[in-house]
Order: sequence, then C-alpha cells, then structure tokens
Amino acid sequence: MKWKGRRQSDNVEDRRGMSGGGKAIVGGGLIGIVILLLNVFGGENAKMLTPMLEQINQGQTSTPTEQRELTPEEKEMGEFVSTVFADTEDIWTKIFEDNNLGTYEQPKMVLFTGSVETASGGASSASGPFYCPGDKKVYMDLAFFEELRTRFGAKGGDFAIAYVVAHEVGHHVQTILGTSGKVRQLQQSKSEAEANKLSVCLELQADFYGGLWAHYNQKYLEEGDIEEALSAAHAVGDDAIQSKMQGHVVPDSFTHGSSEQRMKWFMKGFKSGDIRLGDTFAEEL
Repeated sequence: MKWKGRRQSDNVEDRRGMSGGGKAIVGGGLIGIVILLLNVFGGENAKMLTPMLEQINQGQTSTPTEQRELTPEEKEMGEFVSTVFADTEDIWTKIFEDNNLGTYEQPKMVLFTGSVETASGGASSASGPFYCPGDKKVYMDLAFFEELRTRFGAKGGDFAIAYVVAHEVGHHVQTILGTSGKVRQLQQSKSEAEANKLSVCLELQADFYGGLWAHYNQKYLEEGDIEEALSAAHAVGDDAIQSKMQGHVVPDSFTHGSSEQRMKWFMKGFKSGDIRLGDTFAEEL
C-alpha cells in the first residue's frame, strides 16, 4: 500500500512501550486468543475454562511503568496504521454523506503493548485487535500481526494490517448506525447457536465494510494488497482456526464466520462499493 508521506490521523494515541495495568477481559477481539479457545472448545469445556479465566482476571493488577523508546520499526508501523486510520476517516465521512447517513463520528485508536484500560475494563494483548463501543476506540497491540502470520498462516504484509484496521472500524460503523445494539438485544432471547449466528453476521458485515473501505482506497493500493487481505481473512475464519487448534470443526460454535464467508464478504464490499449490499443478516441467517 502506498502510504509514506501521506496524512496521518490525529485520533491515534500511542501507548506502546508502556506496561500499563488492568485486568485481562474476555471479549471484543478479531481473533482474541481467549475468545478463540472458548469458541474452539465450546460446550462443557467452555464452562470449565471460564472459571480459570476469571481467576486470571482477578489476579491481574495495575503496575504502570515508564514508557520505553520505540524502535525505528515500531515507529514506522505506528505511522503506517495512523495513515490507514486517516484513510478510514476520509472514506467513511464520504460514504456517510453520499448515502444520507448523517455525520460520520470519527473513532479513536489506541496502540498498546501488553495490556490496556478501556471503557469496558482492562484488556490484554491476548484479546487481539478489538473495538470498544463504550469509548468508541479501536485497540491494537501490533505484535498480533506477527502471530497472525507465524501461527495462523496468513501471508503477512502491510495490507493484512490494513484489513484488520478496516474491519475494526467496521464495528465502529455498526455501533453508530445502531446495528450492534440491535444484534446484542436480539441475542438475549436466542439460543446459544442462534446467538452465534447473529454474531457471525455482525462480523461478516464488518468484513464487508473493510472491503468497502478498500474499494474507495484503490488509488493507494499496490499489486498483491488484496491477496494479503484475503489471506488474513482466510486465516481468521472459524473453521481454519478450529482445524488448526483442535483438528475438527464445530459450525454451531462459529462466532466470526468461515474462511470462505469472510473472504466472500470482504470481496463483495471491495467489488461493489455499495453499502446497501452489506446486509449479511438477510443472506446468512
């Protein structure tokens, strides 16, 4: 992706190098390892894991320290995600204007290392990149992307990172449009399997929104960028993760969608450029 020398967002707070405090919470990440384990094992095993996770939560204490100097590579990574975030601001502002959706409220991004405090409580890097609707911020420990490549088989590359940023901003769009709130309310009256299906639709729509962003950002794309995004989408499919972690797939426990679904909806957004075609609930339920 062509990004050097371009505008960077003013809405990025860089807390990397600070070992801040906070309890590790379960929830919210694109591929949070804790959530991943619950999704993978499911059922009775999930019930067994939950008390263990709660004990880990309770054992975490706040021990903030001074911030260390970032390496040149870390600084460059921060500049890159700040540029991508600026692109999401510009593009979603235009999409909202063009579709009479009101004024786009820009989210903020927090870059952190290890652990971080959010409006929903403390989170650890094990949660992966996530969006917090309570404070309307995207939280990212950028070390996640090396694990995405080495552990989960994604190609890597800068546009894999851009895909994740765009996906999390997609959750912000769902929040301000009211979609997330409606889904959470519906889930309360559903069975676990039905609630999981609604969660899948929410995640696939965020993938669609990520593809939509890429559609309007094509002047900055380079050869291979879309392939990097698709590789990342494939790597974080529930079936791919479950196959790697436990050797078999349990579709009823899916919460983010299969690799095929995630790639399909990203490409639908990318090819169409039309926000009206992102009703994953109508097509996937």
